[in-house]
Amino acid sequence: MAVVIRLRKEGKKNRPYFRVVVTDKESPRDGRFLELVGTYDPMGKNEGMKLKLDRIDHWVGRGARPSETVASFIRKARRQTKACRCG
Repeated sequence: MAVVIRLRKEGKKNRPYFRVVVTDKESPRDGRFLELVGTYDPMGKNEGMKLKLDRIDHWVGRGARPSETVASFIRKARRQTKACRCG
C-alpha cells in the first residue's frame, strides 16, 4: 500500500477549504483517509495553514510521500517555526 500526504477538498461553492490528509494512493481525492494532519484555508485572512509537523514527520518516516503542494506547505511551515524560535 503506497501512502501519500495530500489535500482533500471541502467547503462550499466559491468558498474552498482543504484538509491535509494521509491516505492510500489509490483512494479518491475526497475519499477515506488514514489521518488528518492539517488544514489549509486559501480564503483566510490570517494564517490560513495549520500543520501537525510531528505527525507528518512520523508518516514520512514510515514512507509516506507528500504531494508537491503539501511539500511546499511543509517547507513554509518549517521556515515559520524556525523564524519564531530564533527571534
